[in-house]
Amino acid sequence: MGELVDDEGMGALVQRLFDARDDTLPYLTHQRETVNRGELRERVAKQAAVFAGHGIGPGSTVGLQTPPSFTQVEVLLALWRLGAQVLLFDFRLKPAEVSALGEVCRPQFMVGAGSNVRATFGFRPEYEVTTEIRRGGRPAATGHRLVQFSSGSTGRPKVIGRTVRSLAAEVAAFGEVPGMPRQGDRVLLLSSTAHSFGLIGGLLHALATGVAVVFTPRVSARDILRTAAEHRVTTLFGVPMHYELLAAALDAPALPDLRTAVSGGELMPPEAAARFAERYGVEVGEAYGTTETGIVAIDVAGRLRPSVGRPAPGVVVRVHKGELDVALDESPYLYDTGGTQYADGWLHTRDRATVGPDGAVTVGGRADSLVVIGGLKVDLTEVEHVLRRHPAVEQAVLVHEDVTEAYVAVADGADSPSPEELLRWCRERLADYKLPRVIRLLDDLPRTSNGKLVRRAATLRSAG
Repeated sequence: MGELVDDEGMGALVQRLFDARDDTLPYLTHQRETVNRGELRERVAKQAAVFAGHGIGPGSTVGLQTPPSFTQVEVLLALWRLGAQVLLFDFRLKPAEVSALGEVCRPQFMVGAGSNVRATFGFRPEYEVTTEIRRGGRPAATGHRLVQFSSGSTGRPKVIGRTVRSLAAEVAAFGEVPGMPRQGDRVLLLSSTAHSFGLIGGLLHALATGVAVVFTPRVSARDILRTAAEHRVTTLFGVPMHYELLAAALDAPALPDLRTAVSGGELMPPEAAARFAERYGVEVGEAYGTTETGIVAIDVAGRLRPSVGRPAPGVVVRVHKGELDVALDESPYLYDTGGTQYADGWLHTRDRATVGPDGAVTVGGRADSLVVIGGLKVDLTEVEHVLRRHPAVEQAVLVHEDVTEAYVAVADGADSPSPEELLRWCRERLADYKLPRVIRLLDDLPRTSNGKLVRRAATLRSAG
């Protein structure tokens, strides 16, 4: 792609990504519908003209929440073409969660899908686009053009900004990683396009290199395998859950074109990777990164497990006090949401780690309250805060081993709610992937000798 200069804007980067390969190459495919690069370029231009008519331009702040679709890609690129700062909301977030984030960031516009979103299941190529003007919104105060959100260890979400230079550098880094798909490859993208690996390693890398991106109608073993076979996909990008699903599939077809499979979002269990490799003859690679930094380390071939691979090109890491740090020129956190996670030029991932003599990074568990479920970070304290807001709840503790469990103590004098009622309370206020799988009511929550709540699953279970 060439070197990105300091004064190049997001619109120029989008233009360069489109210009990097021939317009006739396929880019997005779903079932029998394929959109080539030239067609997408025209769609993006039309969407940009509509948004410009609403007053969106350089430095406008725009919240975007759409389900996975061709529309999502068109709208995101159109907003970037105009130079807007895009706040990318996961479509699974509930209105209360989006509203809380909006109070912090105050976007000037909210762009979403129109009618029938809640009734949909799986991937749909197109949605109606709605644009809402927020009179109390604020324009961008920084040069960040992608804003994402990550659970924080205090229950307060972190607001994370990526600059044009940061995004361009990550796209370029993926382009230098051995084994990443190239022009002529077809990637079945199961990773979320609202999160870093699916968005940058999937969509933007593909745009830069001429790769075709294929989507499956639904996330089921049958649909994934049928899509992979019909479109002769050469690469799979997903999270461990997808590979576990495929490894357990009955009557799976042969996938002779499949050469590469990469898992991101959370650490791949070695036994799941082994089952997939035995079934399909392809080792599962590992991609490790954070929302703040993008890709950190990657092993596309899957030959360096239990490590997550060596640092991606241009990425500098260190192990400090047993935890992995990543060098960054500036804090990625907006609105003072980072706490102490960035200091002195280092982003503290809070992941326990070691770095071997060959530079390979091995990552252990979290050193704080964050857990990873289905490739998505969940802050257990955020769920605890939601439970405590229930009028009958005095205290709540969450633990996560194989599943997330909530232990709840009822306030004196309050009628005891049922676990089902507490689950409904959470469901109204939290994305479904954050919900506890088990809720147990206790008379009192166990505490240590100095009064701290016990957070050991075995102790809590025995107290029940």
